[in-house]
This record gives sequence, C-alpha cells and structure tokens, in this order.
Amino acid sequence: MRYFSTNKQAPVVDFKTATIQGQAPDKGLYFPETIPVLDKDFLQNLARFSNEEIAFRVIQPYTGDTIPADKLMEIVKETVNFPFPLVPVTDNTWALELFHGPTLAFKDVGARFMSRCLGYFVKTIDQPVTVLVATSGDTGGAVANGFYDVDGVNVVILYPSGKVSPVQEQQLTALGKNIHALEIQGSFDDCQHMVKQAFADTELTDKLFLTSANSINVARWLPQQFYYFFAYKQWTNKTIGPVISVPSGNFGNICAGLLAQQSGLPVAHFIAACNANDVVTQYLQTGSLDVKPAVATLSNAMDVGNPSNFVRILEMFAQQYPAIVSKLSSFSVNDQETEATIDEVYKKYNYILDPHGAVGFLSLQRWMERREERERETEREREIERETERERGEYRSHSVPRCASYGGIFLETAHPVKFPGAVEKIIGREIIVPDSLERLMKAEKKSIIMKPSYQHLKDYLLSGKKV
Repeated sequence: MRYFSTNKQAPVVDFKTATIQGQAPDKGLYFPETIPVLDKDFLQNLARFSNEEIAFRVIQPYTGDTIPADKLMEIVKETVNFPFPLVPVTDNTWALELFHGPTLAFKDVGARFMSRCLGYFVKTIDQPVTVLVATSGDTGGAVANGFYDVDGVNVVILYPSGKVSPVQEQQLTALGKNIHALEIQGSFDDCQHMVKQAFADTELTDKLFLTSANSINVARWLPQQFYYFFAYKQWTNKTIGPVISVPSGNFGNICAGLLAQQSGLPVAHFIAACNANDVVTQYLQTGSLDVKPAVATLSNAMDVGNPSNFVRILEMFAQQYPAIVSKLSSFSVNDQETEATIDEVYKKYNYILDPHGAVGFLSLQRWMERREERERETEREREIERETERERGEYRSHSVPRCASYGGIFLETAHPVKFPGAVEKIIGREIIVPDSLERLMKAEKKSIIMKPSYQHLKDYLLSGKKV
C-alpha cells in the first residue's frame, strides 16, 4: 500500500514513512492510494473470527510489507486486548462501548497501535523520535499511556488549559519519564495550529525527528476501523446494516468508519454527532465548509472548529457533495440538550451516558425520527396514488414494499467517570472510580504552562528541556 498527500504536492510513500513523518511535507494528510475491498465471506461471518483475527485482516493491506505478519499480529493482539461490547439501551438502540481500555476512552486503540508500530520502526533510526501531539481531551491520555516508557521515543502533548476534565488532565500529565505535557493558555485549535506549524518548520525538523500522534497520522487513524467491524460482529440483524452515530470532533473516528464501509462493511448510514462546534453539520446542510473558532462545551473532546480529518472524507468521495450526503448526516447538540439526554436515558433506561455518548445518542434519535417522518410522508403519498387509481377504476391490488426497520448504534467513546462533575450532578449519584484511575488521580501533575505562541513551543523543543 502506498500513500499520497491530500495536497498532491508530496512524494508517494509507504506505511512506514507515512507513520514516521506523520504529516506530509506539503502539509497535507496521507491517504491510501487504493481502498481494499474485503472478502464477502469474511464480512458475512465475522462472528467466526476473534477480534485479533479481524483486526489483522482489516489492517494488513494498509501496512503492506513494512511490518512482518507475525509482528503485525503481535501488535494487533496488544492493541485490542480488552472488550468492545455492544450494549442494548432501548428497543432499537445499542451503545458500542469503547471505554474498556487502559485510559477509558476509544483512542486507546489508535494510540496503542501507533505506539507499537512506531516502536518497531524506530529501531532502524539512529536518533530519538519526538512525538508531538495536540489534544482536546482523550487523545493526550491515550497517547501518553500508549507511548509510556517506549525506548527511543519522547512525547510532547499540548492541551488547552482549563478545557479538559480533571481525569483527562491527570492521564496526560502524571506519568512522567518520556511523557511531557504543555498546558497551553488557549483553545484546542491553538494547540493544533502550533503543532502544524512545527511540522512545517524546516529549521526545526532539520534538527529534530518529529512525528505526530494525532489522528492525522495514518497509524492512529486507520485502526479506528476496528470498532465498526467489532460492532457488526455483534449485530444480529444481518439483513439490514446498522445506522451508526459517531461523536465527532476532529473527524478521524467517523472517517475510519466510512473507510470501513467503503471496504464492504454493510453499514446503512453514518451520523456525525456534533456539539456546538458544528462546522460539518453546516457543511452537510449548505455545501459550504466554513471553519470557525472552537467554543468550549460539556463534550470537550469534540471542541474543534477546524476538523483536520474532514479533508480525508472529501478525498474519499472525490469532493463530490451529493456522494457525501448520501452516506453521512449530521446533527448539532447543545449543552442543555446533552444534559437533558443524560438525565432522560438514566431515568428511563438505567444507562449512564458520558457527554460525548449523549450527543451521539440524541443525534441517532433525531435521525430515526426524521426517517420515520419521511416514511409516513411516503406512505401518505402512496395512499393518495391508490385512491386516485380506485376513482379511475384503474386500481389493481399489488404488494407495497414495507419500509426497512432500522436499528442504530451510537459510540460511547469515554467512560462517564472521566466527567464526574457534570454526570454525577445530573444523575444524582456517585460514579464508581476504577482502582487504576484512583491511583492515577493521586499522582503529581507535571506540566509546563505556555502561551499559545509557536515561537515558545519551538524554543522549548530545541532546548531539550523536560517537564
């Protein structure tokens, strides 16, 4: 497999080079030259395969010959060695729980896969590698955990001060060793902009071996496909594929889901569940992509005003707006609606949502309600046609196909314990803290406070200082 830049001004590279470089030299994102189509028998019989076997079959075409098969199998086994349960919430709605990994967030999969790939690749490099990453919440903790104590790799994480939850902050600041946290006095977009400037600065990249662990990196982005295959493995209605609602911020996760669909996974439709940061929601309604500054919300990991990975979705569909809207819908959910959804779902179904899952759940319900209304309108139109035929004496009894009965999955991307201040207040009870997290919360926070200035970041990186 070879990868080209979405800006079309950089050399085509293999998986190893794309992983190590992170971002293409022309500031574009790497994208596979071809999207592999998986065997239909494999897709129809996913229940016969272990999660490790599924992950290997899905990712192997993308890694090509850059990682030996036995090593790749070892990597995927370590990547997906925790549960991914599909849990019923209502009669037609299921939660795919992606928070059973070490940092209680969906990003554990991508971070673990990438860290192990990079750990394998750096053995051939004669200088330390610096992983530079911006986080709006869960990425930082997952990357910190995945790369912790990996030989030859230093990790520098930028996060917006005061805009991540206490648990998220501890997960990215408390480990120490090769993990270094920079607390930026600004927004996530400031952090992301500083990281992008660093990769574009040839004076810096000539002196440091930089790579990224954000979902712009193919080794972080591509393994997110695994979730969707694991979900379909547990999906009982193989006649009609599920509608899947994905809490979306930087759009790497849902982009991976769309990639899985392009490979043959029978997903009926995707929903980009957004909070007040509704750039893509507006695009799907108007056809105009107008980025804007991020605003802080309860679902903070989705507070992105300029989603980097949406360019990959545009690439996947050849910039064709009609093709995109046929596969993807989007809804924007505000904080009041998020809180009300957490409260209602807990009271009616005894299920505790985190804020991001709440956005996903409500967006899925809105899509289903809209579809039901369209189906009712269609049935009314058919009845009018039948009545007209009767009046003309032209009516003949004929079967009318019934509308498909869709079921939906929303992604629960983080454990609600990561947002105790909000969730506990809403549901009126304490959330049990896992033992591993309790120990982490008592650890010392280690971070450097920094203004949202690229020059400050550059000076820090060149100084070689540690947190």
